[in-house]
Amino acid sequence: MKQNRQNRNGTLTLSVSLLLAACSGGGGGGDPAPASSGTTASAPAAPVAPAAAAAAASVKRTLEVPSALAEAPFDSERSLLVPPGFGIRLWARVANARFMALAPNGDVLVSVPDEGKVVLLRERANDVPEKFDFATDLRRPHDMALRQIGDTTYLYIAESNRVTRSVYIAGDTRSSVRETVVDNLPDSSTPELGGNYGHELKNLALGADNKLYVSIASSCNACPEDTTSDPVRGAIYQYNADGTAPRLFARGLRNAEGLDFIPGTNTLWVTVNSRDDIAYPFESDFDGDGESDLGRVMPKYVDDNPPDKFTLVRDGGNYGWPFCNPAPNAAMANLDMISDVQFNYNGMHMNCATADRPSRGIRAHAAPLGFSFLQNSSVPAAYRNGAAVAQHGCWNCTSLVAGYKVTYFPFDSAGSAGAEMDLVSGFVTDPQERRFWGRPVDVIADARGRILISDDFAGAIYQLYPLPQ
Repeated sequence: MKQNRQNRNGTLTLSVSLLLAACSGGGGGGDPAPASSGTTASAPAAPVAPAAAAAAASVKRTLEVPSALAEAPFDSERSLLVPPGFGIRLWARVANARFMALAPNGDVLVSVPDEGKVVLLRERANDVPEKFDFATDLRRPHDMALRQIGDTTYLYIAESNRVTRSVYIAGDTRSSVRETVVDNLPDSSTPELGGNYGHELKNLALGADNKLYVSIASSCNACPEDTTSDPVRGAIYQYNADGTAPRLFARGLRNAEGLDFIPGTNTLWVTVNSRDDIAYPFESDFDGDGESDLGRVMPKYVDDNPPDKFTLVRDGGNYGWPFCNPAPNAAMANLDMISDVQFNYNGMHMNCATADRPSRGIRAHAAPLGFSFLQNSSVPAAYRNGAAVAQHGCWNCTSLVAGYKVTYFPFDSAGSAGAEMDLVSGFVTDPQERRFWGRPVDVIADARGRILISDDFAGAIYQLYPLPQ
């Protein structure tokens, strides 16, 4: 899992201390309560009631803002919708905050691509977190992961052109010397791209087998040349932990931002941003003017097509981009794939029936970015069997109705994702006038069972926490 991103799969699992039903917690500002000591040998243990089902965001809470952090946009009151039994506070300010990782000692690392650095936040009692520039002089750092291999804990950082790792020592406020494990990844400096790379930020994960997975996103909105480049773009590559033995793992994934493994498995899931400005792919009249709209780019169709993806990724899979696009359905599950009329008219380059179907669709242009499986975390029990997904929000929709929130997907015992529900929303104040004050980027659980959300627009880290009962 990614709640500490030191092990994305439970290698250094945090203790699970919260055994109460959903939304319960101990004292001290909503931290988890200690576990019960159990029953005596002479009295059989009472049956354990199943955890309550996760509840969607439905309660409007005023965002708690420390006076030290009350600069714009927090110089006026802000409110958000959260699930019953939760509060939400502004925990820290980090300008242009992107992805996060939780260190074994509870410190939080935050990437800042625009400043080429990683910031470390250290919690302080009755004060805002202490802030350190943990790693600097990086080329657009984005995703991070900590992993213990043998007796050594490494911090992996995905830069736009490479992946580096350094030895992590608990309590350090400055990164040790980094070694390059994967080099020469394509970015805007790649000569053949002429300085243009639409999605050059890199994301990564490590599996239970210590294999390293790196997402190399597309250079453009939709372009066939990415499918024949070396390395293939719009793809995920697998490496050994030291960066050796690279191989193409899966392709047709336009921009896989979030990568995480279901804890205790080698099952990789990703969030994917689908293409923009899709042309109408059917020989029919969409707008009602009596003429075929095949090949036309129409805002009303673009607003809902194609869905973004939250999907399992199999070894050798091809998820269609740029030749095939998912089509929305009522359940947003097991989506059909249809030919892209601009790049795959009549299936001339790919039979879309052979493309891997997304496990789950997310509303078009919601821009899902970071996500975390919460199974091995100490979050309230009702939310401890699923994934929380940060949705950055649409930039080119006719109104801001997609994204700008954090959602939750419950998972069943077979590892399948259920229907999406809102976890935190309310960052948009007027969708028609396109007014908003925050854009979630990443979401992780901290060491005490609270959910942290980064926001690069407001320059903030929020803390969703269970209220004391």
